Amino acid sequence: MRLTHVDQLRLPFGALRSYQVTATPEPAGPAAELPVSFDQARHVGAGDRPGSWMAVSIRLREPVVPEDLAAAWLAVVARHGTLRTGFVQDEDGGVHLRRLRIGPGRWEDHEITPGRSMNAALQEVLDASCRPLSAPSHRLCTIDTAVGPTLVIASDHAHVDMWSMLVLARDVLAALADIRAGREPTEGWVPEFAEHTAVLERRTAVPEEVHRRWAEILSAGEDVMPRFPLPLGDPALQPERVEVRDVLDVDDTAALSAQARADGVSTLALTTSLMTQVTRDLADAPLRAVFPVHSRYDKTWHDSVGWFITNSVLESADASPQAAAAAVKEAIALGSWPLREVLAPWGGMPEAPGMFALSWLDLRRLPVRIDDIGLEAQYVSSGIRTSGVMLWFILDDAGVHLRCRYPDTSQARESVGTWLDALVALLRSTARASAGTRLLAGGREYRVSRARLADVPAIVALLTDDELGRTREGADLERYEAAHEVLSRDGAHYLAVVRDAEERIVGTMQLTIIPGLSRGGTTRLQIEGVRVAGSERSHGLGTAMLTWAHDHGRSRGAALSQLTTDGTRTAAQQFYARLGYEASHVGLKRPL
Repeated sequence: MRLTHVDQLRLPFGALRSYQVTATPEPAGPAAELPVSFDQARHVGAGDRPGSWMAVSIRLREPVVPEDLAAAWLAVVARHGTLRTGFVQDEDGGVHLRRLRIGPGRWEDHEITPGRSMNAALQEVLDASCRPLSAPSHRLCTIDTAVGPTLVIASDHAHVDMWSMLVLARDVLAALADIRAGREPTEGWVPEFAEHTAVLERRTAVPEEVHRRWAEILSAGEDVMPRFPLPLGDPALQPERVEVRDVLDVDDTAALSAQARADGVSTLALTTSLMTQVTRDLADAPLRAVFPVHSRYDKTWHDSVGWFITNSVLESADASPQAAAAAVKEAIALGSWPLREVLAPWGGMPEAPGMFALSWLDLRRLPVRIDDIGLEAQYVSSGIRTSGVMLWFILDDAGVHLRCRYPDTSQARESVGTWLDALVALLRSTARASAGTRLLAGGREYRVSRARLADVPAIVALLTDDELGRTREGADLERYEAAHEVLSRDGAHYLAVVRDAEERIVGTMQLTIIPGLSRGGTTRLQIEGVRVAGSERSHGLGTAMLTWAHDHGRSRGAALSQLTTDGTRTAAQQFYARLGYEASHVGLKRPL
């Protein structure tokens, strides 16, 4: 799922509309006043302003009746109490959260003047409606086209986090499906974020050890929250520069995770160790960063909407994966206590220009899922002025992506750009040299990689190197190269080559991930074209290749592996049987 900025958001051109609900405050009284979290108070206490929202966009593939969409949104608002609240600020700057009565509203058309981009027009709508003191501070927008609308669901950050945006997108789609099928939308009760705030406030006092460790980390940075370790230029607020990078594809992501498993740590911990190494190399300093951690500590809150994020501090001085894992574990523990009490000695969060924050979100592990690829879903942030550096990592079924926001000064461009370039290069080199690409067979080490165009002649030689191959292969090399180009464009295919210690290609196989409806929607791994060079046979390399192929399939959601082999290949059939394959079906082929 792409994590992007409103300026870089991919939008169609069409009629821009937004649905404005009606809202009136609940009558004053104890029931109308709700607890305010530490982060909400800090965010709203900074004042009413544009650019404090976050959004998710999804593209539907068929037209939607506006009245149906409005009814679906109202059902979602009714389900989530957080969306029926609003903040007010008193004369002394105190922040209060009050309940709102939400009712049906109206669609509003927004003109796109000549020469203006859709992105700028959308940002104007959201900047005006999704502010800290808006009541309510959320808005549903549509960009209508002939083939279907793009929906943009947005809210001020005080009421949502990135997990919440997935919940809202899922619930809107579910409510819309119910309405179009003639059913009442399923509401169901989910606890609201204010209840979570109240639960945290009732926790026991923060242990002295936690107070001490926070003090140690902050004192190392002159008693302010961690700052980026390289110079950023003028410390005043600057227009932001936002970089969005696709760091690793799905293959390299699997390889990086395999290396993490080999090191006995998580992928986050391994990435932290690499960030520590880069920071040591470039700044001769430990990695210190603000580290947001989610507070949905049990499934009670999985389907709720709110700002279930609190800030911790991460300090990693040792670049070994195990030490980085300990640093991540400590940061999660430090962030599990109410910050109001933790940061009281500093009078709140001691922010300073240059503050550095790292965020990590693995969408593959969340209990809330949408078809982000089919929906072309994108997380969206607004444009702001900033003096600090914020780095988000997103992991999804397409790989690892990052977005980085920093002040747009020449010094920051050089410093942050150099740091990011070094980190991305190190992540890629670690993935490509990882345990996930390594095979051991017969006391020898081999490497598996995706075939390049230059590898095609060696692959053809392997395909030809048997009695059947000599009769079936032999087409012009250009045809094989054209086939390689087709395979390379589709991520479902993995044409693998296996190299020995001398970089000779000694094995190949073609792996294809096939989604399906049968067997309860089972995804399958299809294995074809398995070949091992004659010099490497009978040493266990074929078994190692198939074991790697099975791991490849499992990492991409496959639950069944299937293959065919020529009926005359009795030795191959015996080999596959030893690996657990059963001759359960009859394979048929015919020329076309």
